[in-house]
Amino acid sequence: MENIFPALVCPARWGKLMVCTDGSDEGQNAVAAALELARACDSQVIAVQAVHVVPEFQAVAPDLPATLGKAVRENMAVIKAAAGKLGVALQTLVPEGQTPHAAILAAAEKIRPDLIIMGRCGKTALARILMGNVTARVIGNSPINVLVVPRGGMVGFQRLLVALDGSAYSQAALELALAMAKQAKSRLIGVAVAPEEGDIIEAQAIIRRMLSAASLAGVPMKGVNPQGVAPDTGIVQQAIKHEVDLIIVGSYGRTGLKKLLMGSVTERVIGGSPCPVLVVKHPG
Repeated sequence: MENIFPALVCPARWGKLMVCTDGSDEGQNAVAAALELARACDSQVIAVQAVHVVPEFQAVAPDLPATLGKAVRENMAVIKAAAGKLGVALQTLVPEGQTPHAAILAAAEKIRPDLIIMGRCGKTALARILMGNVTARVIGNSPINVLVVPRGGMVGFQRLLVALDGSAYSQAALELALAMAKQAKSRLIGVAVAPEEGDIIEAQAIIRRMLSAASLAGVPMKGVNPQGVAPDTGIVQQAIKHEVDLIIVGSYGRTGLKKLLMGSVTERVIGGSPCPVLVVKHPG
């Protein structure tokens, strides 16, 4: 596994990282990101790859579980070798029988990592390991923050973007962004989108509160208020414009949804972002 990431400054106390892969390019990229982050933060890494076979496929291909199990073991051997080269402490976990998202959630409950790292999407092969669906389900149901790494995405912390909508979860995202920016000496962009004309006053008030919080924390911040665009569009456009390394968002918005749903702002940001997205699960 090739080292494709520049040297990182650890931005948070992430002593235990759990990275999930299915062997796809995005999954392996997430593993590479996790190993580099672990090296910077002196973290332990637990690599998880679930083995799940749809019963209908097993009925017509009895050897499929053994074939998939062999592929997973070979992939874990590659990951172990990469961790060894970087001097990163690594454990592997290969849960069987459960659907991938259920296996990941069960592992997270047992391991209690400080951060879960996943690819944005993955294989759509016989085992139906759909990382796009799996990632959304993990984010929606895990109490732990999730870092989503797209294919080719490189983890970095020099330029951070945090998006707020006034919800408790976005406030938690701001608090984490400020702490990370202070630790890593990052440039920080604060975004509050006003989709309609009637939203402008409130969005601008959110920006003022963000700037005030940043000032109190001793963190320089630039506030940006995109108008007349959908929230996810405005966030992604600003991320591209300012060439940020990471977007930080809350998992739930002002709708008060109990879980991440397809079509939500957070999921659309994850789907459209060219850089990794850190989804904050803890309300302030």
